[in-house]
Amino acid sequence: MKQKSTSQSAFFNLRVLIGLFVVLTGVFLAVIGFGTFSGLTASSAKAQQTHKIINIAGLPPGFDCATIHESGIDRMEGLRAGLIMIACGEATGGLDSPYSAFTRLLNNLEAPLAYGGTDVNLVTGTETPPHIIQSETYSTVNPDNPLQICVADNDSRGAAVNNFSGISCSTDGGTTFTRVTTAAGQSPFANTFGDPVVLYNKPTGTWFTVWLDGNGSCTLGGYKSTTPTVATSWSHFCVHSNGGDDRESGWADNNPSSPNFGNMYVSWNDFNVGGGGLQVSRSTDNGVTWSPEIHVTSSFIRDVQITGDASGNGTIYIAGMDEGGGGFPHNDTNKIFRSTNGGSTWTNTYTGSPFPGPGVQACTDNTYFTCMFNNQGGSVPTFWRHEGWGEPAALNNVVHLVYAQHGAGSDPGDVFYIRSTDSGVTFSAPFKLNSDTTTRPQWQPNISVNPTGTVFAMWYDARESTTCTRGNPGVPCYRMWARESTDNGATWLPDDMFSDVVSPLPGQSDPNIVAGYAGDYDYGSAISSTSVTSWDDGRVAINGASQQNTFFDQQAAGGGGIPCGDLVSFQVRCKHLTGGDKLQAKLTLTDTSHSGEQVTITVDGNPNSVTINGNQAQLQIPNEPLGQHTVELTDPAGCFAPVVTNCN
Repeated sequence: MKQKSTSQSAFFNLRVLIGLFVVLTGVFLAVIGFGTFSGLTASSAKAQQTHKIINIAGLPPGFDCATIHESGIDRMEGLRAGLIMIACGEATGGLDSPYSAFTRLLNNLEAPLAYGGTDVNLVTGTETPPHIIQSETYSTVNPDNPLQICVADNDSRGAAVNNFSGISCSTDGGTTFTRVTTAAGQSPFANTFGDPVVLYNKPTGTWFTVWLDGNGSCTLGGYKSTTPTVATSWSHFCVHSNGGDDRESGWADNNPSSPNFGNMYVSWNDFNVGGGGLQVSRSTDNGVTWSPEIHVTSSFIRDVQITGDASGNGTIYIAGMDEGGGGFPHNDTNKIFRSTNGGSTWTNTYTGSPFPGPGVQACTDNTYFTCMFNNQGGSVPTFWRHEGWGEPAALNNVVHLVYAQHGAGSDPGDVFYIRSTDSGVTFSAPFKLNSDTTTRPQWQPNISVNPTGTVFAMWYDARESTTCTRGNPGVPCYRMWARESTDNGATWLPDDMFSDVVSPLPGQSDPNIVAGYAGDYDYGSAISSTSVTSWDDGRVAINGASQQNTFFDQQAAGGGGIPCGDLVSFQVRCKHLTGGDKLQAKLTLTDTSHSGEQVTITVDGNPNSVTINGNQAQLQIPNEPLGQHTVELTDPAGCFAPVVTNCN
């Protein structure tokens, strides 16, 4: 997980430092050999000037807080770095919300509006304040059984026992989820500190999670299981030991036609190597063993995400970011690294032009990072750090990348997309995915592509609000918006709403997490039938305050034999007639070339096969019950947003 105002996403206060000596040893040993970095930030300068010596259980005795910048801790995003920052007084734990009474959130809907279906809360079971914070998600669907979906996230319910990781799984295709919980009320991932990755290994039918790890000398590892909903089934494995490890990502090659079928890859930043060098480890035996770290860069380039070509050609990509020394304002630069030999070696194939990073000001607790919101009150008035990080995806040598950058004038952020058709060597000019003309922020996007070329992008979007107030459930702030391409990114459908509500800006009251933290990424993925993704949402209030929960939704992929480009319009109405209302849906195509073929129109979850006659397909349902009905073209899917109509 990533902490926003410290350099790393941190959950901790001193109470949870016990038992972390081995975990942190690699980070602190690195202090001995590191030189001084350029671009000293205000908070890191303070750390170097203040020789605060910490002698408490859980940290190496005599650790000097003045070495925080020297060891790169103020540029890390993970929970372990946050632990150090809080303990050294360089970051503040969560703050209580001033909102003592629950205020009803406006426009809270129970049905989807456009892209996607009904939002699903991933957090089930008991929530006991103050350890009620979930954020930062990684969503994966089982390609062998699309009804099985798992989402890994950061979860602070185990803060008291050094367990900051969680997973929720669905066995009904994403309609419901259950948070996997042990008899002790915790996740199965003991001694792990967030930064979620969840992968499915097709040859063995095994699920793998990867976390910042604190088991023995392991600093990057996780747990695996063939029955992910059974808490006792998860067993530990280690990817890397004795490192200064941070911001990992992962990808599994599940295409049987790939020369690397079954391989799994984990990338991360190791701050014991060149002050944050980008590294990779791979498993070629279905996760039984993991290679020593493979050096991608010898100096600090932020690991954004590793991915592979979904076509099965074996090519692997890493998106990285040069953050220009941090601070605000600053310029970011996108980079692409490529491997064509199963991850053995890597080449920097693309370095983009610098662009202004998103945000409104440097984060209060750690001025290396930029925050998306300010004027939030309290001792930490800034909130939600974000440097522009996004996600890559690839299919048939076409590489997709989304990211955020500062908008024009006072606009804190817009979401952009670039596309390469030559395996990541050159990219198109940036294309802005959010079409609004407001100066409200858009940030933290993710993207996925399925094997048939449906590309789906999602991001946080505040265009529907005028202001945001952290923790106040009565002030709607942002909604998840999305945009889809059905031709591998060549053209895009309009952007539209994805989540069902305009969420408040959630608070962060857990004292074990940095006060300004709200997650650093949400990684989506796709199979042929669907694109899945999750996000940090503030609609659920506890003790009168909006707080961070993770929610899930999915978008059915464009399918069937009819391309979306062959469709003109999809219209729905409820016609009032004597004796009862008639629901009517009409699909219009560009010509008659698909006459005689069938499409599927789904009404309130019930599919109806309709034959195309000429250039139209029409569905009529007599005596439709009064009330609201959701009508969607589900085959081909993803061509039009669902339509909500009323029969009255």
